Amino acid sequence: MRTTSVFGILIALAGTQQLAFAGECENAPFGRCGGEGWEGSECCNEGYECKVQNPYYSQCVPIDQSGSSCAQAYGQCGGKAFTGETCCVSGFECVKANTWYSQCLPKYRWGSSDAPVESSGNDKEASKSVEPVEPSTSVPQVEKPTTTSTTTTTTVKETEPTTTKEHTTTTTKAPETTTTTKKPETTTTTTTSSSSSSSTYAPISGGSSGDGSTTRYWDCCKASCSWPGKADVSSPVGVCAADGVSLTDNNEQSGCNGGSGYMCNDNQPWAINDDLAYGFAAASIAGKDESGWCCGCYELSFTSGAVEGKKMVVQVTNTGGDLGSNHFDLQIPGGGVGIFNGCQTQWNAPSDGWGQRYGGLSSASGCSDLPKELQAGCEWRFNWFKNADNPSVTFKEVTCPAELTKKTGCSRS
Repeated sequence: MRTTSVFGILIALAGTQQLAFAGECENAPFGRCGGEGWEGSECCNEGYECKVQNPYYSQCVPIDQSGSSCAQAYGQCGGKAFTGETCCVSGFECVKANTWYSQCLPKYRWGSSDAPVESSGNDKEASKSVEPVEPSTSVPQVEKPTTTSTTTTTTVKETEPTTTKEHTTTTTKAPETTTTTKKPETTTTTTTSSSSSSSTYAPISGGSSGDGSTTRYWDCCKASCSWPGKADVSSPVGVCAADGVSLTDNNEQSGCNGGSGYMCNDNQPWAINDDLAYGFAAASIAGKDESGWCCGCYELSFTSGAVEGKKMVVQVTNTGGDLGSNHFDLQIPGGGVGIFNGCQTQWNAPSDGWGQRYGGLSSASGCSDLPKELQAGCEWRFNWFKNADNPSVTFKEVTCPAELTKKTGCSRS
């Protein structure tokens, strides 16, 4: 589930892709710091405390500093027209994402071992969440598979989703014309049918590849790659109004920060066949920043858990200071809202989201509590994805299938 907890981040990376932590304590923000069987350090960095999640899992989470006059952890601390506090509580620093938004991110964050951790402005305006380790669950130890580069094109069959298209509606008043654009409202299914269309993608020569980790989240917040100027792309990732369908201005503030911009309903996963799925993710790729990964696509080959051997192609639409190196936080409705619950203002979700705030739903029956527009992606997790808990992956950068770029409106130039 997306992630590190407040994003419970359980990271299991193998081989040469190692993580270096810039800070006084070896435990990362939202990293594990205790629980039955834990033999690592129990310390947390400045601004964090080790909090028990269950008997098997304790985690470094932000200390409650609500009495401070400065902006809170992960809160907004700057940007055009912003009038709030520009300082951050202890343990956090104000990092500029773009002209419109700066955010309080941890001083000590996970980074690549190839370079020191710096304030890069890669904000996650969405929160991420991960399911704490249950008694029968252990952090997977990844055995690196042999990876062979290939330049051949992969051809797959895609399930044709049942789609109701809502055409652009234009209302004209003299002397002005007001245009409201709506995205096609798509109901996805997790099973294939006889009605299918051809879809292709291929590895990118010289593209990023390696071993990585996954988590899951769905917080309804506007994605970071939706802001203009993040990367050289055809257009930023589409931003939707509260209905999750009507497109709004890319400069609209996130619903998680008092604005009216949200993640679009169709940015959820769906099955192509029994062994391949498409979807979207927040990510952090070693050696790159947002300009290098926004709207890029990656083929994930799962190497652990119930989905071992399956593949998923994701387009990166978001990022986060809490993400580890080569970390993909899959966007799955009902996967946990984490620290920012934009679903509360968009869908009147409970204050902690659906299920656990960090981890989300525990069974498919809970999907019925979500808006009908998000239920298909929620059920995908318990069907095609077999409720896998943060499986490890090998990944490679690929050309984006048209089905993904059509939903986001974003293609790398």
